[in-house]
Amino acid sequence: MGFTDFVSDAGLSLANNYLSTRSYVVGNSPSQADVVTFKAFTAAPDAEKYPHVARWLSLPTARRAPEASANPKDKPEDDEEDLFGSDSEEEDASVVAERNKRLEEYKAKKAAKPKPVAKSLVTLEVKPWDDETNLEELEANVRAIEMEGLVWGASKFVAVGFGIKKLQINLVVEDDKVSTDELQAQIEDDEDHVQSTDVAAMQKL
Repeated sequence: MGFTDFVSDAGLSLANNYLSTRSYVVGNSPSQADVVTFKAFTAAPDAEKYPHVARWLSLPTARRAPEASANPKDKPEDDEEDLFGSDSEEEDASVVAERNKRLEEYKAKKAAKPKPVAKSLVTLEVKPWDDETNLEELEANVRAIEMEGLVWGASKFVAVGFGIKKLQINLVVEDDKVSTDELQAQIEDDEDHVQSTDVAAMQKL
């Protein structure tokens, strides 16, 4: 079997599938079919897309198989040695080495790919001391807290009884950068306004 179409994707795909289970175009040793096939190439194919074709092209026997001669005596005696100079173990080792190389390249690309930032949506409740606490000042002090990876969101005052209201505020945090415990501690440092804080809800984004 010989191949002559190494320009189209269809031709290269056909050859790649065929060579995926073979070392040579015909049989277990290089032949004129390898020579004819090798001469049909005008450029090296994409090794990642057509790995089996690339492997076959790298075999020196594919390029050095001699032209057929009418008189076998015309062939140099060492030509046969050159043809069979690469044994199957060496070929298998080269295939394994190429596969391992591509695997390492894939792992390196995957490791270099930036990972998505883990974030959480948090609903925080801030309770004042009593109904005389200035809630606007309380909220202003809360929003004045700045941390890398912290974004304040919408808020509202929710009645808790006896004329007292608490601040309910949403925020988005980057999990690796913001500790909700630390954030609550900073809010509770405002002892003139804040009695306590609670995480009412938390959802991963």
